[in-house]
Amino acid sequence: MSKNTIPQTGQQRERNENAEEEKTLRGPLQTEHGVTTIDENVVAKIAGMAAREVPGVYDMGNAVRRAFSAVTDRIPNAQTNVAGGVSVQKGETQAAIEITIVIDYGVSIVEVSNAIRRNVIEQLEGTTGLEVVEVNINVTDVHLPDEDADDSEPADLK
Repeated sequence: MSKNTIPQTGQQRERNENAEEEKTLRGPLQTEHGVTTIDENVVAKIAGMAAREVPGVYDMGNAVRRAFSAVTDRIPNAQTNVAGGVSVQKGETQAAIEITIVIDYGVSIVEVSNAIRRNVIEQLEGTTGLEVVEVNINVTDVHLPDEDADDSEPADLK
């Protein structure tokens, strides 16, 4: 140590270390050339599509959302709301997802839930670069096979 160098205190060393950490990039969305931000609705749509791809998922969302979707599905040229039933909490580098589903009768809720988690994590991390820290799944209903027959019968035959 030279005669003119004054040793740093613990607080000064900690501040210097923190300043160096701030300069480091945090994830694939932050580069030395700029930062990419992704809206929560983009994350919700990707998660919704990934969840719908899993066999055993009959529908998504709670009863109110499903009723609203049934009405909007009848409107010509209306877009399907793929983010329905998906809630997202997103930070700069991480996301937490909550998915509400209706499951087909007879399938394993555990297996379908695990498949949804795997697919959502794979799709989101692969397409957005965000780290998915959790995927919570709420099963709100079971779709019974005879419910389809009831919906397809004319009203006067019921």
